[in-house]
Amino acid sequence: MASATVTNKGEILIPKEIRDYLKLDTGTKIEFVIDEDGRVKMIPLKFGLEDLAGILHRPGMKKATIEDMENAILEGANDWT
Repeated sequence: MASATVTNKGEILIPKEIRDYLKLDTGTKIEFVIDEDGRVKMIPLKFGLEDLAGILHRPGMKKATIEDMENAILEGANDWT
């Protein structure tokens, strides 16, 4: 189990084992969610604006089908399970 201490500025240093597990890099945005049991979940927000650059169709590129998109969504969901 990992632990951290809150500074007088309200900051914490996320232990390396947690950063590695969540694949957190410098600049990764994190969302904090309080569940119905009062537990706080830390959820990395993987997609920033920079991550979306280049996802639109470009000339010469094969168009994605609905099936391609659904498969991509399932693959992404499997990364979180």
